[in-house]
Amino acid sequence: MSVRLKLTLSYAGFLMVAGTLLLAAVWWFLLKYVPGRALIIPGSTDLTEGVFPVRDNLLRVFAPRAAAVMAFLLLFGLAGGWFLAGRMLAPLTRITDATRRASSGSLSHRIELPGRRDEFRELADAFDTMLARLEAQVGEQRRFAANASHELRTPLAVSKALLDVARTDPDHDAGELVDRLHTVNTRAIALTEALLLLSRAEQRAFTRERVDLSLIAEEAAETLLPLAEQHGVTIETRGDITPATGSPALLLQLAVNLVQNAIVHNLPDRGTVWVTTGLRHDGAVLTVENTGEPVTPERAATLTEPFQRGTERIRTDHAGVGLGLAIVRTITHAHDGTLTLTPRPAGGLRITVDLPATDVHADG
Repeated sequence: MSVRLKLTLSYAGFLMVAGTLLLAAVWWFLLKYVPGRALIIPGSTDLTEGVFPVRDNLLRVFAPRAAAVMAFLLLFGLAGGWFLAGRMLAPLTRITDATRRASSGSLSHRIELPGRRDEFRELADAFDTMLARLEAQVGEQRRFAANASHELRTPLAVSKALLDVARTDPDHDAGELVDRLHTVNTRAIALTEALLLLSRAEQRAFTRERVDLSLIAEEAAETLLPLAEQHGVTIETRGDITPATGSPALLLQLAVNLVQNAIVHNLPDRGTVWVTTGLRHDGAVLTVENTGEPVTPERAATLTEPFQRGTERIRTDHAGVGLGLAIVRTITHAHDGTLTLTPRPAGGLRITVDLPATDVHADG
């Protein structure tokens, strides 16, 4: 049986039970006190005026009409229950149609159920929110797959072109060819490792440990100090002990990506990078700021998408593969944290990573 038929039978059955109880109450509280035999009032000369109704006569008159009322209640309960159940279950039809369309691959539609907020309205709104998130994730995955295919195809195409040139030109400089192939191969390896790291962070396939964000930030700054000196950038680190919970390797990669991004996308000369760690009431915070060219809020909002760069697609030793901030965002979300990018009024960016609170006393 369908849900509508079940509800109809339930409504009709409830109405019949209520009618039966009502008739039983009438019998118990009214007919019980009607005498079973005729009672004549003493001293009365008119028998018709002094005789009470007899129970048997009332039952003969009352029973057929009670049966008719019960039959009417049954028909009314079935018809009314069918109508009410249809009205109540009408939103489920729209939700079911939307579910079927979503299962066939269409994620652009929304239920947008009208009316007052009730259980069905909350279900429809939750389903619309889920569809919006799925549509955004599917679109992001498609863009990521297309960009990754393009980025991986580029070094392969360059390698093939170099090999074709070397095969058609025997007098070509072999040393130059090897150097260029080494550069292209290095970039392809870096891109592949970045994709693997991104996939690992998305799957949350890591063990959580207690770490100190201040030590991780200092290690990242020391690792990238030669790169900063090469670009004429000064790195300043400050902060107290900042306990957090997560993967030391992934959090170190997060800090390295942030600092490297701040160094590469900085002023041509005498730029500065500030790395700060600290505690807030809601958790541990890592902040990386840098000087640089002005960035619009609209541009900053897109920098965490895969293969997005803050500048044009330059080809230098540290141009990156366009996954640095995407990896930072994925690692942050894998640690149940939040990532915020804020343009600085004087130019550059302020990137803040907020991680959930850790029990400081438990850390000793």
